[in-house]
Amino acid sequence: MNVRDVDLNLLRVFDAVMEERSVLRASQKVFLSQSAVSHSLARLREMLDDELFIRTTAGMQPTARALAMAPLVRAALKSLEAAIELPKFDSKTSTRKFTIAANDFTTMVVAPRLLQILSAEAPLVDIAIKPVTRIDLAEQIDLGRIDAAIGTFSAMPQRFNSRLLFEYDDVLITHASQKLGTITTAALSRLSIMVVSFGGEQEGAIDGFISERGLARRSEMYDRAAFERALSASESVPRIAVSLPHFLALPALLDGSGLAAIVPRPLADSFARSHAIAIYELPYATTRLEVRSLWHQRHEGDASQDWLHDLMRRATDHLRSGTAN
Repeated sequence: MNVRDVDLNLLRVFDAVMEERSVLRASQKVFLSQSAVSHSLARLREMLDDELFIRTTAGMQPTARALAMAPLVRAALKSLEAAIELPKFDSKTSTRKFTIAANDFTTMVVAPRLLQILSAEAPLVDIAIKPVTRIDLAEQIDLGRIDAAIGTFSAMPQRFNSRLLFEYDDVLITHASQKLGTITTAALSRLSIMVVSFGGEQEGAIDGFISERGLARRSEMYDRAAFERALSASESVPRIAVSLPHFLALPALLDGSGLAAIVPRPLADSFARSHAIAIYELPYATTRLEVRSLWHQRHEGDASQDWLHDLMRRATDHLRSGTAN
C-alpha cells in the first residue's frame, strides 16, 4: 500500500473510533452518518488487511495493529492541523518583541498610551522603537527588521499596507513667559522661528518628503508652503533662526531665547502638560496631515501583527477624538 492512496478522511474516522470506541459517538464527532463511518472503516480494513476494531459488548475494541497505529495517526493529524491553522497569539503570555520605527514627535504622543495598554494586557511583550530618520525605512520593512512604522507618507508601494492613526495641523508655541496675544500675520513676521527638519535638505527631499524604494516619508515637519504663502505679501518675513533634526530640545531652547516654534498640534499639547509652554493659533491654515501605521503586506493574517496594529489604533484613540489628555 502506498501512503498516497490513503484518504485522510479515513484516518480521521479511525482516530475518532479509537477515541470513542463507538461508531455512533465517532460519527457525531466527525459529523458523518453511522453508515459513512462504517463504510470508511471497511475501506481502511481492506487497505490494511486488518480488522482494526472488533465489536464487543464493551464497545469497539482495537486490534494490535490499531493500537500500534493510533499514536502515530493522532500525531500526524495534529501536525496537519497545526500546519493549516492560523497561528494563535496570546498577548498575556507572549514574550514577543516588536520593533516599531517612529520619530520623536510620534513617539512622544503615541508611546505613553501604548505602554499603558501593554502593562495591562501584555506585560511580557517588549517594544523596540527605532528612529524613522537616518535609515532606509522601506528596506528595513522589506527585510523584516521593522514590524511597523509610524509616520506621514505621501506615497506608499503596493507591497505595504497602512492604517490611519490620527490627523494633525500646525500651531505656534513659545515659552509661557512670552506673552504674544493673538497672532496676526504682522506679529508672526516679527518673530524668530524654530522648525524641525529630519535632514531632508541634505538627502534630496521633494516638497518636504524623502523618497526611498517607492516610499515617501515626511522630513520637513512644518507646512513650509502655507507659511510662505501667508507671508508672501508681508513687508518683513519671519526669520527661520533655528532648524533642528528633532523636537524634544524645543522646550529648553524656547526658555529665555525669545524664539517661537512651529510644531504639530498634538506635540504642542504634550509639551504644555510638562513644560511652561504657551500655544497660539497660526494666522493661516496649515494642511491637515495624516499619521499612519505602515507594515508589509506579507504580515496579513499573522495574529501577532494584527494585535500590534490594533494596539497602535487603541493607543491613538484620544488623538482621533481630539482629546489630548
